[in-house]
Amino acid sequence: MDTDLYQIIRSNQSLSEEHCQYFLYQLLRGLKYIHSANVIHRDLKPSNLLLNANCDLKICDFGLARPTSENEFMTEYVVTRWYRAPELLLNSSDYTAAIDVWSVGCIFMELMNRRPLFPGNDHVHQMRLLIELLGTPTDADLGFVRNEDAKRYIRQLPQHPRQSLAQVFPHVHPLAIDLVDRMLTFDPMKRITGEFFVPYKPFQCCCGCIEFILFQS
Repeated sequence: MDTDLYQIIRSNQSLSEEHCQYFLYQLLRGLKYIHSANVIHRDLKPSNLLLNANCDLKICDFGLARPTSENEFMTEYVVTRWYRAPELLLNSSDYTAAIDVWSVGCIFMELMNRRPLFPGNDHVHQMRLLIELLGTPTDADLGFVRNEDAKRYIRQLPQHPRQSLAQVFPHVHPLAIDLVDRMLTFDPMKRITGEFFVPYKPFQCCCGCIEFILFQS
């Protein structure tokens, strides 16, 4: 492979909407395959997505990947901070493949905007950036959090309403916004999952399909 998505995003290379859609299409197909084998990647980020001159995308660096298991403890310190799901920031050790879904949402918005969505300087700043854009989670949103100290920490942060991604990023296609909105849901149980082939008109691969791939639960 010639380069990676990190280098492309930070270059002067022009990216059309079709480029972004095709990269997302391949990423979702790859992740669908990984999750179908009951494996969580746990470190999805632009530098782990390799590209060649034909715009073929491959997911790499499975150093933090591991099989899913309901019976085993899972460490929470995974995923590069900017792409880390709320459940990891709140030290959950029983997370699911939904953490990869969150990372994809962050990567896709970074690809569309050519800058990171949540470039936190540290753990605390990262959570504040999430809440400033996505709003303060409700008690229901925090139902997955078992640690009472983590819940108290969230409740003592400044309160923010959820911002409209369509207004914050008016240049991004509404259907792309809708997809990202469902990926960046605070509660992992409500985050988009399952395996679907849905006719979303703007998400066309180069061979003309009008499918995009979501995830196998």
